[in-house]
Amino acid sequence: MELFYFLVFGGLGAVVAAMELSKNNKDRINTSPAFNSFKNNYLLVYSLMMGLKVLDQAFDFDPRAGNIPTGDWLQGPYVYFLYSQYGYGKGEIGQLFIAGFGSSMLFGTIVGSLADKQGRRRACATYCITYILSCITKHSPQYKVLMIGRILGGIATSLLFSAFESWLVAEHNKRGFEQQWLSITFSKAIFLGNGLVAIVSGLFGNLLVDSFALGPVAPFDAAACFLAIGMAIILSSWTENYGDASENKDLLTQFRSAAVAIASDEKIALLGAIQSLFEGSMYTFVFLWTPALSPNNEEIPHGFIFATFMLASMLGSSLASRLLARSSLRVESYMQIVFLVSSVSLLLPIITSLLVTPSKVRGGSISFSGCIQLLGFCTFEACVGLFWPSIMKMRSQYIPEEARSTIMNFFRIPLNIFVCVVLYNVDAFPITVMFGMCSIFLLVASVLQRRLMVIAEKSRPQDWSLKERDAEAESLNI
Repeated sequence: MELFYFLVFGGLGAVVAAMELSKNNKDRINTSPAFNSFKNNYLLVYSLMMGLKVLDQAFDFDPRAGNIPTGDWLQGPYVYFLYSQYGYGKGEIGQLFIAGFGSSMLFGTIVGSLADKQGRRRACATYCITYILSCITKHSPQYKVLMIGRILGGIATSLLFSAFESWLVAEHNKRGFEQQWLSITFSKAIFLGNGLVAIVSGLFGNLLVDSFALGPVAPFDAAACFLAIGMAIILSSWTENYGDASENKDLLTQFRSAAVAIASDEKIALLGAIQSLFEGSMYTFVFLWTPALSPNNEEIPHGFIFATFMLASMLGSSLASRLLARSSLRVESYMQIVFLVSSVSLLLPIITSLLVTPSKVRGGSISFSGCIQLLGFCTFEACVGLFWPSIMKMRSQYIPEEARSTIMNFFRIPLNIFVCVVLYNVDAFPITVMFGMCSIFLLVASVLQRRLMVIAEKSRPQDWSLKERDAEAESLNI
């Protein structure tokens, strides 16, 4: 393996370690033992869940070879291989993955509404059961059974990205913890679940399949075991909370109320648009980073690069924890810069294609332009690490509690549509066009973030005056 990869990986690791060890009182928030116990319990469950099912990065994807992406940290490298071992071709495997995203799009708002009405703890346990069933289907070579597994996986994804966060925010508020303490849980969850656990899970999956020679189904069996452990923790230590548990409000009414909330509150609508634009760009990047780094089939260490990306994401989440700890710094402000930086970082493939003469030599090691792009991609991954805890923080501020899970799944509808379109047409456009599209999306996200900040600033005095009037009325016993 070339020295360059080690230098990038080692440099990022050193920076992450330095940032974590150099935190001072300004970078930390004083909390209570009760909160720390609550936080650690949630982080344990979240890490187990995200280590198994996170649609964030593909491990080994190459559109030219037909590898379709999945973000399961423990299973990702083996899904396509498993399907191909069962004798299915590129088109059939593509349909399976599109079914997963389509399932998440179609059933997401329904399961989100059920989570708000029937209970978030119950929805989290349902996620575990649904995904365990999806893992079990991987033992069957029958196409229909595998299709059912992908549909179940799509439903589970909707629950993962709504029910857990909704439960956390509601339970945090119910227990009377400080609102700012939420940012600690958010940043730690991304640092551990989307970073450290991702790396460990990838190594563990490789150990099961390659070292122990247990076959490509082994990671799915391991995932089912860890999901069962997570579900046991949820059922034994979590209490139930709801959004709107009114008996006279049916599912359709709740669904309509969430849509009205998005349409009537510009802050919520802007937040949803920003999330869709960034995540759409992120998933497109997942599909494209391999061909961008090896346009002439250069030999690149996919697994090592994946681990490097995860270190960059950990760097971003570590920086986010510092920024969120400062009450004087608003998340709406610095996220404008994050989106601009991410937009520029995804322009590098276009810039290098214009400034650097492309090599026509097949194979070999990574090119000079590939090295530059890798640094840019690491920058983008750092922005991803900043994005997740920051968007979680904004969602906790702006999304109404009674329909939190429903609205969060509303946000994922345009995202899933976009991913399905990209999957279906991944070979239809040049790679530079795809990266240019992502860069434009991120630039638009920065503009919308600016608009959100302006609206939020305008509403703050009004909100504060209402609190003052309420406090004055209470003091006068009115």
